[in-house]
Amino acid sequence: MSDAWRYCGNQIKLWRTQAGVSREDLGREANYEYETVKSMELGRRRPSLRLLQVADDMCSARGLLLAAHSYLKPAPYPTRSQEYMALEAEAIAVHWYEPLLIPGLLQTEDYARVLMSETYPPSDDETVEERVSARLRRQEALWPRPRAVFDFVIYEAALRTGVGGGKVMHRQLCRLLEIGELRNISIQVLPMGRCSGVALIGPMVLLETTDHDRYVYVEGQRTSALYADAEKVSELTQRHGMIRQHALCVEESAEFVRKVAAEYE
Repeated sequence: MSDAWRYCGNQIKLWRTQAGVSREDLGREANYEYETVKSMELGRRRPSLRLLQVADDMCSARGLLLAAHSYLKPAPYPTRSQEYMALEAEAIAVHWYEPLLIPGLLQTEDYARVLMSETYPPSDDETVEERVSARLRRQEALWPRPRAVFDFVIYEAALRTGVGGGKVMHRQLCRLLEIGELRNISIQVLPMGRCSGVALIGPMVLLETTDHDRYVYVEGQRTSALYADAEKVSELTQRHGMIRQHALCVEESAEFVRKVAAEYE
């Protein structure tokens, strides 16, 4: 829920009440259930373009309600991760460990869309498309920055999750092989059963900026944290080093990915 959603929803309610239009009437005209309109008016859901168009017409708002739509576009990233995204875009070194999913910078469009579409509560289509587009834009940072170093360690389980089905996973694993050919990118696989105590705790991303400041980003279901404290960064850097020590080398990892990809054909 955002302040913009709440404000816009309240404006719809005020205009509707002033015009003598009931919530039921508005919902019927816009083809929404009563509870859906209520959720939009209370700011629990983002007021849709269709609701704004219908409300503007029914309430004779002369475009004043419809004008709110440009301020309601979904954010490309959740608020809790925006600071990390800004650092990632300028980092000279990114060391990423992921136990269950393919890292965002390596995801295909189809793989990313499946993940974005299966959130709960469900996101609307506009939000899904904006998030997918934002993820693809992030990946553009891999090419114009040949001096930046990106290394990824991916737990074997992430290669076998079956996200989107066999075709999506096959294309995704082939994508890993393609990106792994870039000189500034290394991809390693951590086979299941190795370093389990540390490997299963969760994902982490270590960053180094152009000023040589170091950060660690960790993310969970509904929370995330960006650490700059030297002691915490050191602890998580050591943990990442232990994971990477148990991973296959780059060449062995490519062969491992190739074999798993063949299983999806």
